[in-house]
Amino acid sequence: MRRIGIMILSAVILLSGTACGAKNNGSNANSGTEDASNGNNASSSPDHSLASIKSAGEITIGTEGTYAPFTFHDKSGKLTGFDVEIAEEIAKRIGVKAKFVETKWDGMLAGLDAKRFDMVANEVTIRDDRKAKYDFSEPYILSKAVLIVKETNTSIKSLADLKGKKSGQSLTSDLGDIAKANGAQLVAVDGFNQAIDLLTSGRIDATINDKLSYLDLKKARPDVPIKVVAETDNVSQSGMLFRKGNTELVNAVNHAIKEMMADGRYLEISKTYFGEDVSK
Repeated sequence: MRRIGIMILSAVILLSGTACGAKNNGSNANSGTEDASNGNNASSSPDHSLASIKSAGEITIGTEGTYAPFTFHDKSGKLTGFDVEIAEEIAKRIGVKAKFVETKWDGMLAGLDAKRFDMVANEVTIRDDRKAKYDFSEPYILSKAVLIVKETNTSIKSLADLKGKKSGQSLTSDLGDIAKANGAQLVAVDGFNQAIDLLTSGRIDATINDKLSYLDLKKARPDVPIKVVAETDNVSQSGMLFRKGNTELVNAVNHAIKEMMADGRYLEISKTYFGEDVSK
């Protein structure tokens, strides 16, 4: 977030060269990125409180739409994905409709600051520096980052081997930070699929990306000539992202997430996209 359906869709996206963001970026994810903005900066923007959202009958949600299997377009052009379905379920339980605003990841936090949307659903990693500026829901995704190389590559076996190598990353993402910390030369990509395209064509040596995105792709296209040679030790947690201080909305979203986990709806969506519960 369908297993078979989304695996095929992931393959179609890869073959067509469509870029995904993330959470992973890359995530993806992904994974995520840090914008230069610092908190709320749109004092004249409309009210986006829970009461206002309920009055309007819709909640606006920032997402990439290019980051399978979390948020992407299917063959018919419909926006779908794990995060999309989770966000739609949250909206339903709050009593409103979900209205998605598609935004490139590198502008996602700035868009939230500018009140273009009420929350972000894009496998955003929960980090202390982000928590200082924004509020998060309770975690709803747990994942690790993995180091991916071409199947024939024998020179990169660990993160340390990235030194001096070209790694395809979203430049301001958590994953990019990991690659940079290990001495890699970063090559800018829009997301997971673009990184895989560059990797299979030999234009980069590696990419650090979300394990869930990798597993989704390999199950859809086991013939894609890539492999995982290492993974990070730390498990990352992802949550829905909000502007600071919107406590009633955050509480309502947390309540909706707890409800869907308790009644089995979360597990149903998770199994559709990943075959397992990705909250554990």
